[in-house]
Amino acid sequence: MMQTSITQAMALIYRGDLILAFRRWEQIAQPVVFLAMVTTLVPLALSPELGELREIAGGVLWIAALLAALLGLEFLYRSDHADGTLEQMLLSGQPLALIALAKTAAHWTASGLPLVLVSPLLAVGLGVPADALVVLMTSLALGTGILSSLGAVGAALTLGLRRGSVLLSLLVLPLAMPALIFGARAVDMAIHGEVARGPLLLLGAMFVLSLTLSPMAVAAALRISQE
Repeated sequence: MMQTSITQAMALIYRGDLILAFRRWEQIAQPVVFLAMVTTLVPLALSPELGELREIAGGVLWIAALLAALLGLEFLYRSDHADGTLEQMLLSGQPLALIALAKTAAHWTASGLPLVLVSPLLAVGLGVPADALVVLMTSLALGTGILSSLGAVGAALTLGLRRGSVLLSLLVLPLAMPALIFGARAVDMAIHGEVARGPLLLLGAMFVLSLTLSPMAVAAALRISQE
């Protein structure tokens, strides 16, 4: 009975956050527009030759996606904190870690998933071959999931602080560097026709680890922020 109640609570939170996200289209469109702008400006600044762009495509796409995914992290718990919803979550009796997991999943669906879906269109403009697009999308799906998990911890720690967005970036970016390294390496290997299984497996392990540990860290940070 308790398990069903928890599942229903997670589903309601996930659905509610998605409804609010789709009502505020700028939160969904802003990361996608940022990613498109960066990948469009790179050929103009460097060279229009596809051969040269192909050599840096993995790094450019991953850096742009990483920075784009940071844009909406500060709003993850801000509205809940402002309107008292967060306090109700703490008093609901439901496991706060699972509630945090549902909110992280909703954030990834609204911000990370659009980046993954639009990335093949932008990658073609950088000379990425069609055979490497699956690896690109897989690595970005794992990488944005890792960033959402880490970002949820940072958002909870900086909740209510002035200039929290700056501090949030300083907290999350160093932790996301391993994902950036392995993700860009996987794409680069796929572009050159090599098997990218190793970097993808490492990304998968990092994703599972962050998904397992971050909800508990978020729950502890939220309780501290409300004291």
